[in-house]
Amino acid sequence: MNKTLKTILVVLVVIVIALGSFAGGFATGHLLPISGLPGLQLPSVEAPATTAPEQLSVTPAELQTTFAPFWEAWNLVHQNYVVQPVDDVLLMQGAINGMMNTLKVGRNYFYDPKQLEESNAALNGKDYEGIGAYVDTTTEYLTVISPIKGSPAEKAGLRSGDQIIAIDGVDMTGISPEEARQKVLGADGTEVTLTILRKGTKVPFDVKITRAKIVTPLVEYEMRPDGIAYIRLVTFGETADIELKKAIDEMLAQNPKGLILDLRNNGGGYLEQGISVASEFLPKDKVVVFEKFGDGTRTTYKSIGGGSATEIPLVVLVNEGSASASEIVAGALQDYGRAKLIGTRSYGKGSVQSFIPLQNDQGAVGITMALWLTPKERAIDHLGLAPDIFVEFTDADFAAERDPQLDTAVQALLAIVNGSPLPTSMPTPVLTPTHVPAP
Repeated sequence: MNKTLKTILVVLVVIVIALGSFAGGFATGHLLPISGLPGLQLPSVEAPATTAPEQLSVTPAELQTTFAPFWEAWNLVHQNYVVQPVDDVLLMQGAINGMMNTLKVGRNYFYDPKQLEESNAALNGKDYEGIGAYVDTTTEYLTVISPIKGSPAEKAGLRSGDQIIAIDGVDMTGISPEEARQKVLGADGTEVTLTILRKGTKVPFDVKITRAKIVTPLVEYEMRPDGIAYIRLVTFGETADIELKKAIDEMLAQNPKGLILDLRNNGGGYLEQGISVASEFLPKDKVVVFEKFGDGTRTTYKSIGGGSATEIPLVVLVNEGSASASEIVAGALQDYGRAKLIGTRSYGKGSVQSFIPLQNDQGAVGITMALWLTPKERAIDHLGLAPDIFVEFTDADFAAERDPQLDTAVQALLAIVNGSPLPTSMPTPVLTPTHVPAP
């Protein structure tokens, strides 16, 4: 039996269990009077429909018994649901969502066509309307991974790890994070009030944000007055390597003392872009990352060569919003001693999703297939990367518009160039379950 069939079997077992629980409650409703209204009974309902022969005929023979409860439930909904007609496309999408939700390892998800378009727009620097934040939809509540620079979310002070527990006063407990994400999106100029639960704060607080048209640039860069080249990679979209190389080449022509690569609040993107970006700073044929599969096999990804910045002194900024491809690049540069990491522990998103478009433009699914390991075989998932120099960015820093992480990166880079001692690290928190980023 192949993996697809196994997955279908697991999902259908869950469906059967769920239907059994529902039916049990339904029968109780028929047998017992409603409290406060003695003798009042719920109306009778038709006996469960049998699976139509034509439905079984389009189901592979080896799966007909397995799929019989699914088709039976499908028919019951069409015969008995109070609002008719039922939207078959939404039922189908809900079934796929349910399938993804049964897979507990890694991040597995379904994007309907609209969600797929929005995701691609955000990742590849195209316009969309909302608050401007990368979010995690696999947690109990919709959780901020990182705000986009210059976005309404950043200006409102949203931070990595913020959980959105209510939207416009409506409690999101029990609401799927993806549904919550849809509620956060909205037209340019409209307002949304988010109730935020933030680590380290005991009481949730409200943040009112005016939505805007969001443009997500992939690379920002400047040559600083102190002679240091600064590059901020916003996301690993499909042209990140091209834009990064352009920025590097332009600044190398000005003979900088060193380079700061800022991966803070970079939520990741395409794996191949991570390999290409790392290759700008590493010699050819260096292991960038291992993919470890459930059966113990591995795929090894190596640097492709031709990098423009393999020799220049380098430091990398990371924080709790640095995830996925950001951690691949930072982990490789740290393992080879190519760069010091400065900031706070990264997010810890080290599982590999195969992003597979469905036929006929019906959306896409992301399925966890492997875990990432750094060149020194360090696990990333749920752990993140510990910086070499730990520096926090506090609420007071934000309010005062100062950046101690960037300041420390400058000091460290000048120390490397001059052969001086590196800046002193703040005490690094001990990694405990409370410090492990949410999956």
